[in-house]
Amino acid sequence: MGNSTSSYILRVKNLKKHFPVYGGIFSRQKGAVYAVDGVSFCLEAGKTLGIVGESGCGKTTLARTLIKLYKPTSGEIFFLEKNINKLSKKDLRAIRKNMQMIFQDPFESLNSRHTIKQIIEEPFIIHKTVSGKKRDSKIADLLNRVGLSKKVLSCYPHEFSGGQRQRIGIARALALNPKLIICDEPVSALDVSIQSQILNLLLDLQKEMKIAYVFIAHDLAVVKHVSDMVAVMYLGKIVEFAHADIIYKNPLHPYTKALISSIPVPDPNICADKTIVLEGDVPNPASPPSGCRFHTRCSEVMAICEKKEPELTDIFNKDGLFHQTACHLRTMTKLFPQSYPRS
Repeated sequence: MGNSTSSYILRVKNLKKHFPVYGGIFSRQKGAVYAVDGVSFCLEAGKTLGIVGESGCGKTTLARTLIKLYKPTSGEIFFLEKNINKLSKKDLRAIRKNMQMIFQDPFESLNSRHTIKQIIEEPFIIHKTVSGKKRDSKIADLLNRVGLSKKVLSCYPHEFSGGQRQRIGIARALALNPKLIICDEPVSALDVSIQSQILNLLLDLQKEMKIAYVFIAHDLAVVKHVSDMVAVMYLGKIVEFAHADIIYKNPLHPYTKALISSIPVPDPNICADKTIVLEGDVPNPASPPSGCRFHTRCSEVMAICEKKEPELTDIFNKDGLFHQTACHLRTMTKLFPQSYPRS
């Protein structure tokens, strides 16, 4: 990607998370769900990586594995140049101060029995970083940053709207001044009128605090608005990875083309003409298709697609621009887009 390794805050190498499937009289393992199956990417400090894909493609599992809520089956996660899979519980706890998460449902992620003050001060208590009057001042500052008054400190989560609860969740995530925040569909549960407010808040906080985001969503328009890089996932694998502008203007993988064609546009005639409708459903992740996992729904399928799994290949990399895709057709026929925007 043209950058030194040291410029990356997060590097993921061949990460896998398989959930065992048990059955039979003795409840022995008879298979596995390949939720995340060989994902690799890098993220620069202060930048945003958007991860998109249909429901069931492994986005949320990837998010929870990155932050070690799930233990990886295999692979490596380097955060701040440390392999967090090999850290002791003590060292992992220390590094988690720099690694936080914002969840999809702001109501479920907040303890309904705790006041807002108790929710936001919990990270300070766990990590023993701020105490006494300094803690009260810090909490008030966090609430102010997310657009809330300190008057809410004695209130409970059920007293707030969805957008306000998500702001509280963001304040909690910011408490320890993290360098990376995993955003697992942070606006999908909110009203459309509120989504833009939360997105703009996240962007403002990123500029102010130099935070890196892994931003997961199924809404491609949202991801385009916030992301520097975009990774497209299908059935546990990344099938395309590139700068956001490039991937939206010149998608290479047939799956990415279909996703982008589904983004609503103001003109219904344009939408009707250009929308690509995928046939069939996403295959069962417990028994993924052989070869290319997308070949059962691809309109450009070839014989090799059914037999050989395509590798994520550097298709076009010029003038510092970066583009990878996992597609036999693009690799074999060299169908490179001719006009790329300059970075």
